[in-house]
Amino acid sequence: MQSNGKIWWRQPLRIIQPNLQVADTDTIQPERLAAQLEELGANAVVFNVGGIYAWYDTEVPYHTRNPFLEKGRDLLEEVISELHSRGIRFIARYDFSKADDSVWLRRPQWFVRDTEGRPETIGAMRPGPWPLLMKTCINSGYRNEGAAEKILVESLQRYKIDGVFFNAPGYEFCRCGTCRNKYAELYGGAELPQERKLLEKDFPLRCMTDNMRRLNATIKSVKPDVPTILYYDLYRDRLEERAEIADLICAEPQDILSLGWRHIPEFWKPALSMRFGRSAHGQGLPAPLGIVHSCPGMDWRHTGLPPAEYRFWMAQVPANGGQIWHSLTGIPDTIGDKRILEQVAGLNRDVAKVEALMHGAEPEHEIALLWNSASSAEGWAEALIQARLPFAVLPAEAAEQGAMNLYRAVIVPENFGWTAALREAAEKFVRQGGGLLTEGELSGGSDKAANPAKLIGVAENSVRSEELQAAYIRFEPEGKDHPLHAGFESVELLPLRGRVSYCQTDEQSSPVKVLATLVPPFSPPEAVGAPPERASLPVPRTDLPLMIAKQSRQGRTLYLPFSLSALIADYKLADHYRLATNSVRWLLGEPPAIETNELPGLQLTVFRKNEERLVHLVNGAGRRPLTSILPLHEVELRVTTEGEPGSYAAECLISGERPETSVRGGKLVVRIAKLSSWECVRIFPLKR
Repeated sequence: MQSNGKIWWRQPLRIIQPNLQVADTDTIQPERLAAQLEELGANAVVFNVGGIYAWYDTEVPYHTRNPFLEKGRDLLEEVISELHSRGIRFIARYDFSKADDSVWLRRPQWFVRDTEGRPETIGAMRPGPWPLLMKTCINSGYRNEGAAEKILVESLQRYKIDGVFFNAPGYEFCRCGTCRNKYAELYGGAELPQERKLLEKDFPLRCMTDNMRRLNATIKSVKPDVPTILYYDLYRDRLEERAEIADLICAEPQDILSLGWRHIPEFWKPALSMRFGRSAHGQGLPAPLGIVHSCPGMDWRHTGLPPAEYRFWMAQVPANGGQIWHSLTGIPDTIGDKRILEQVAGLNRDVAKVEALMHGAEPEHEIALLWNSASSAEGWAEALIQARLPFAVLPAEAAEQGAMNLYRAVIVPENFGWTAALREAAEKFVRQGGGLLTEGELSGGSDKAANPAKLIGVAENSVRSEELQAAYIRFEPEGKDHPLHAGFESVELLPLRGRVSYCQTDEQSSPVKVLATLVPPFSPPEAVGAPPERASLPVPRTDLPLMIAKQSRQGRTLYLPFSLSALIADYKLADHYRLATNSVRWLLGEPPAIETNELPGLQLTVFRKNEERLVHLVNGAGRRPLTSILPLHEVELRVTTEGEPGSYAAECLISGERPETSVRGGKLVVRIAKLSSWECVRIFPLKR
């Protein structure tokens, strides 16, 4: 089933996963289902095979057969055959994280034990005639040689499976004897703690990696060309380890609206997940897969996301260089909200229009955000996306190994954790002309070699403040005409909260500019509003720096001794966004290669393929969750071209329209009259 002699899973994928409900097994008509999935635009399908239930007549002990399977019929073979006849790949889904309670009764040593030694049960309070499910231990037999490996061998030998996906492959806290023994072996005889939070930090990931390495080796021993697909987590995983045990990686940025409006996921979740996944390109992995459930939460899984919200959420996956994976509750015939099926089909049609050009294209990023899995990195990500400044997500290991030199500006968020290797890499980056921003406390621990104070022009003896409220950032006259003050010409003070590092500039360092200083709190919080007659600032100015800019012939640095990222994340005030935008643009030294006019909710990403650029525009305008698409009008792209700007043209790949182009100020200007949801603009040189 190779496509033109190429490895199929390294080609563009449009995956649909019908999450199968065992009670609906007899409603599955393989020919009809395959035709429906083809019509919806899938070129690969994720379908249940084994684990909690076997969707075939298994001979492996302790592998529970789907009780709704018709005896004497091989439903799995029929489905695979029908999909393959339409050129659709079959990805087998396995879930070894749980097992039927009948397995527990016969092999209790395979299951998770809590601190009291009891098993953990799923569905004890669930209504209906269902057996209980028990959580299995990742280090014990069921998820290794006792069942999982045998199930993989049996199914891979019996069926023409194209790929393998493991659902819920992660570590569950367990205090069984096997886990206690493993912990003691790894950590010099230490006793496994009573709580997960007290574990050695690397233990959960170590357990998962060990388990997945075994299962991946089993797959390759049977069918070496079958790829393994594994989850990665934006906050916990090291992608270089994933690359050792997986051929494809996927993230699951769910849009869980059932959390309630005050707790719904931030708009940037799919974008950030895909950018983080793409940082594994150096490990040889294809573009990451972005799984989005069509429901507004698993507790409402039989309903669909609002169509406009679903489209906005899913469009961020391909627009940020990921591959699309729709996760549906059931098969098309059992899905009650048919609006979701319309969105799946429509989005897949749009993906198909851009995927050939996007295949092999590389992100064009001038900015890198060092990723520390903390709210500070999230705040900067939000600021950059809102400012339509394309950026890469850079893990610490890559930064320390010199990857910063691929960019013009690098942001080090608060609490990143400086190391000597990172400081050395940052110094080299600035010497070579780069722009470096860091904020908040310079956390290098006790290692003085890790402290970047000298690099950014401050003395090493800074002191952390108490939590400040009713405080301000004051712009200083010294920087009146500085680019960081753009848009603030009529502004004297910006609101400030949080902790500040009280610092001084380094007199030994090359010239630095203090562009802003601290105005300390004018009142304790309980007295800020009463009476207003006493609201005057007791100390309207200090010499405590809040913005320290250092520029030399080689490069430039900007140090913010407060957490701008926290202000953005917590308050979302326009002035804080503008300050972040000004800071990054100054670090770049010259305008970004591609700019847009300011439009609320617009996201911009840029990819390059040979001499062509692919510019993705995603419209998220409106209050979330989006109930309708609010079109953006007169979107303008200003593009710095390598040749004469008049020798370039543009086309909209999704709408099929030819946008108006012109030349202004030495740049190519592309004007999109109306942007509905998602567009990909191809900018290319005209043939000479």
